[in-house]
Amino acid sequence: MSYAPFIKEIGRGPKGSKPLTAEQAESLFGDMMDGRVPDLELGAIILSMRIKAESPDELLGFQRALDARTAHITVPPGPRLVVLPTYNGARRQANLMPLLALLLAREGIPVLIQGRHDFESRVSPFTLLAALGITPAESIPAAEAELGARHLACLPLDALAPGLDPLLALRPRLGVRNSAHTLAKLLDPAPGHSVRVVSVTHPEYLERMHEHLVAQGGAAMLLRGTEGEAFANPRRRPRLEAFAHGQASVAFPAEEGGAPPIEGQADNPEVNANAALIQAMFDGSLPVPQPILDQVEVLRQLSLTPRD
Repeated sequence: MSYAPFIKEIGRGPKGSKPLTAEQAESLFGDMMDGRVPDLELGAIILSMRIKAESPDELLGFQRALDARTAHITVPPGPRLVVLPTYNGARRQANLMPLLALLLAREGIPVLIQGRHDFESRVSPFTLLAALGITPAESIPAAEAELGARHLACLPLDALAPGLDPLLALRPRLGVRNSAHTLAKLLDPAPGHSVRVVSVTHPEYLERMHEHLVAQGGAAMLLRGTEGEAFANPRRRPRLEAFAHGQASVAFPAEEGGAPPIEGQADNPEVNANAALIQAMFDGSLPVPQPILDQVEVLRQLSLTPRD
């Protein structure tokens, strides 16, 4: 198959390019995930989309291709499964993503942490999770068993979407992120039975993801992540937007003002210090920051949304 017609449409820069239809985008991204696109054309497609940015129809088409190639998780009876992506890790602040997962699981809400880590300059979230006794399950059935036993499981991206993983792995080689990084945070291994936590880094993606989540339906939370991780900044709460069955609402508005360190609480991304902070908050020795409690409450309510 020739990919020149696709590149001709999307590769003319931000002003001259044209968006693909949803059907074209689904076909193209499916071939990318299936490893059918040669390296030269794949690089051209990735950089063209990086410059142009995904249109709503392209994002929907990409999502359909991903959904068709994503393994499914069986969710225990009860609340929906909260799908928590982790792809960035900690840079300056402590990573409280595991705390969010632990607090939800303690309330009997099943949580699946999914992701991968490529940043040598950041502390790996998987190293932090391991320090807290949370390690990737060996298989999907093993993850399902952990969800049933303790309401918390972790799976690497390649176990859920093997075709997406190599596209993310191109980031160190090419030097820039690509559409697969956006899709990884939209991954849904339990359609109709999940609550996806969708975090973005750049403000312009808030509007793009809002439109996409409304069009898709289902249950989800959208927020600007903390250093790219999907937890509310404990120093200053971002806007927490909730989605259910095609309707969006602002569960909590963004707090205004600065974001100084929290007095009396260590803010260290080093693994042992970070794990100790999370454990102290989880067992009540230190208070859980209010933005995290707000996020837990919104996700608790979304988890009780009737399944599709």
